[in-house]
Amino acid sequence: MKACVLLSGGIDSSTCLGIAVERYGSEEVIALCISYGQKHEKEMQAAIAVADYYHVRLLTVDLAKIFEFSDCSLLAHSEKEIPKGSYSHQIEGIKKREGNEEKPVSTYVPFRNGLFLSSAASLALSFDCEVLYYGIHADDAAGNAYPDCSQAFQDAINQAIHVGSGNALTVEAPFVGWTKADVVRKGLALGVPYELTWSCYEGGETPCHTCATCIDREAAFKENGLTDPLCR
Repeated sequence: MKACVLLSGGIDSSTCLGIAVERYGSEEVIALCISYGQKHEKEMQAAIAVADYYHVRLLTVDLAKIFEFSDCSLLAHSEKEIPKGSYSHQIEGIKKREGNEEKPVSTYVPFRNGLFLSSAASLALSFDCEVLYYGIHADDAAGNAYPDCSQAFQDAINQAIHVGSGNALTVEAPFVGWTKADVVRKGLALGVPYELTWSCYEGGETPCHTCATCIDREAAFKENGLTDPLCR
């Protein structure tokens, strides 16, 4: 069986790659890294390093054109600043502004996972892959921060891709019910090279420690009794 893994260069997707390589062997796995017009290239550099570590073929696709009309704060053309503070803090702020309504955070790129998975599905089928992995987890879905990280989204996209591929391709989201700490625990057991990964939205020389993804990442290592290797 061949597998395709969506690889962003972060903790979750790199752990997915570790699982796929353990199950199928590096020669049966391909990784796909997608550029979407983000404010930095640091995560793509991390994806290259992680793919090299696992000796898997890495393919890249540029989908930035599709997001050029979005004002998401993660995108290079946006003048919005990337928010500081945890996702829970951001969600509470959104609820206060929106009359207790749960809406995505400002770093939600419109339907990004749907677009990524559709593109990846086409590529995976071209390489005769039977399974497509991506690394969503429950912390990102909480409070509707990222609706395309939810169990409902995973169920729907898996059905759509499975049917649309003539039942040839299945979408796997092994962490959809897990916390980020659970993901790190699994990755540590697999020996995932987290020192090669990158999560910070700012893309500086070192993590900013104040954006939501930095906060979540560092907390996940702390829950496992460790310090994030990028913070040592």
